[in-house]
Amino acid sequence: MSHLLSTFFYVGYLRPAPGTWGSLVALIMAYIIARYTGYLALAFAILLVFAIGWITITLQASRTGRHDPTEIVIDEVVGQWISVLPLAIWQISYGVPLFYWFLAFVIFRILDIKKPSLIGWADRKNTPLSVMLDDVIAGLATAVIICLAILIIK
Repeated sequence: MSHLLSTFFYVGYLRPAPGTWGSLVALIMAYIIARYTGYLALAFAILLVFAIGWITITLQASRTGRHDPTEIVIDEVVGQWISVLPLAIWQISYGVPLFYWFLAFVIFRILDIKKPSLIGWADRKNTPLSVMLDDVIAGLATAVIICLAILIIK
């Protein structure tokens, strides 16, 4: 079960770039969750999947001896959801265009791949928590960038 969840129902086996596939599936799911159940449901899903991710990554690492294999994408799901949470909140009042959702996807992927600053620091810790944490930080950074972009462009 931990393998199924950590690979986010085997999305992590899609090639090339399993992290990008995981983020894309997460983006679509976040939009659906936010649109049909609201931003509070998305916020709850972030917390729930973060906890599940931390547990399943810990189990996978202890079972396989591998720290952060490419097929584990549950961390990308959480990070991508964090990156679009402000869009889900603002959607209610401002009708945020889909362009910003796509922009959040692109920015998150760039930060997750390049791993600047605190993102890289977390990634280098080599613990199950750090597998999740680097994507959480990338998601938070993306959320801030997206908020600034909306405020400047609108």
